[in-house]
Amino acid sequence: MSDTFFGDLLASIAERGRSLLSLRRGSLRGGSEADLGELSEALLSGRGEASGVALASAVLAGYEALGNEARLAFLNRLVAEFGCDHERLKGAIAAYAAEPSPKSVRELHFAAEPRRQELIRRLNLAPGGTAALVRMREELLGALRQDPELGVIDSDFAHLFSSWFNPGFLVLRPIDWSTPANILEKIIRYEAVHEIGTWEDLRDRLEPPDRRCFAFFHPQLVDEPLIFVEVALTTTVSGTIGELLAEDRVPIPASEATTAVFYSISNCQDGLRGISFGNFLIKQVVEKLKRDLPRLSAFVTLSPAPGFARWLTEERKHEDGSGLSASERTALAVLDNEDWLRTDFPAETLREALLAAAAHYFLEAKTASGRPRDPVARFHLGNGARLERLNWPGDTSERGLGEAHGLMVNYLYKLDDIETNHEAFATRNEVVASSQVRRYLRKTGNGRAAGRRGALPRVAANMLPGEANGAERKESAQEGGA
Repeated sequence: MSDTFFGDLLASIAERGRSLLSLRRGSLRGGSEADLGELSEALLSGRGEASGVALASAVLAGYEALGNEARLAFLNRLVAEFGCDHERLKGAIAAYAAEPSPKSVRELHFAAEPRRQELIRRLNLAPGGTAALVRMREELLGALRQDPELGVIDSDFAHLFSSWFNPGFLVLRPIDWSTPANILEKIIRYEAVHEIGTWEDLRDRLEPPDRRCFAFFHPQLVDEPLIFVEVALTTTVSGTIGELLAEDRVPIPASEATTAVFYSISNCQDGLRGISFGNFLIKQVVEKLKRDLPRLSAFVTLSPAPGFARWLTEERKHEDGSGLSASERTALAVLDNEDWLRTDFPAETLREALLAAAAHYFLEAKTASGRPRDPVARFHLGNGARLERLNWPGDTSERGLGEAHGLMVNYLYKLDDIETNHEAFATRNEVVASSQVRRYLRKTGNGRAAGRRGALPRVAANMLPGEANGAERKESAQEGGA
């Protein structure tokens, strides 16, 4: 049964329900949040399938027609009036205390569930209901900062979406130059790590034989990618984004590649923030690439370090207890010059100081919960990757310099070690890192050989800020980006 046929079927059911309920299309236009509250009560109390579809459609259409203030008022009404039945819950608690049987446990479970969750389930009956609810949560997330009480509704959405968008329901599809244009346009729009400036940029990422792109789709969001990953097939572990996106690079046959470099992972739907499927995407893509290209032996990322520059600025302010040596502080002082990349300084000395600081950042700097400070590190380490290599300069775009002074990171996905690494991180907050990364942590910064003044490593010589092809990241980059 095609998605179009199923959608048409739901629409016909909704039309029949409208006739039964004497609801006309557009009758809620100009209505209020109070009207939606009454329709929501009717939806929860109804039992008929046709009337349920019609009511769900009416509520969602009415919500779309409301202004921002009225939408916020409706969401607050859901908080105040569509929580759990407290009297029923008290009775269920008492019944469980008297006899903790499977029956009393079941009643306790249903009594504790807010009515909002059942309302959201029934709203999903409407044609296009899933997409409408994802948009609703996107707006909800935007309102949370000003109205924290709405967090209870977000918990309801997250609970339901984690089931509705279970990886078992998702479809992995390759994205290439023959993919329909409406989806390709969304790949350009949603790219959140390395901006795609033009259609020609996109073609350079999709058409060559040594490039791959894969996305997860949901049956109810047919033409909307949920998350996608861009992959470069190479013969080495790449350390700079410039070499992967260079306009003049020479593609290689896919059959010659030994390494798959995941250089961009972008979440597409803000309304699904916090619903994790990026780890499943990477693992499925690794398995598919391994089947299609048996010569591939290494699977790595080329990842940004979005919090490194901010952390280093804070660290340099605190001399006591800092992980930086005096010589490293001296070398890092050049960063105070906004145009430091074009100034005359000992590049190798700065490189050594930055890599030592980066090792401290990834291995020792922690959040209050004991996790690494860097959000991308938390994503990949949580998926079972190993912190493999620190690269400087890796991204000399304006964004890369602003976020991480040009630092980029390779995380290695070694198939035999993924589960062990995941357990180490999940249970002990252990950062599994290569000896090369840990070696930077052990260095003191004293007695390092200084490079030729003003000389940067060759890769950066022709890549000044803003000149890296397609390499500037969007402001909306989310945790989990490659």
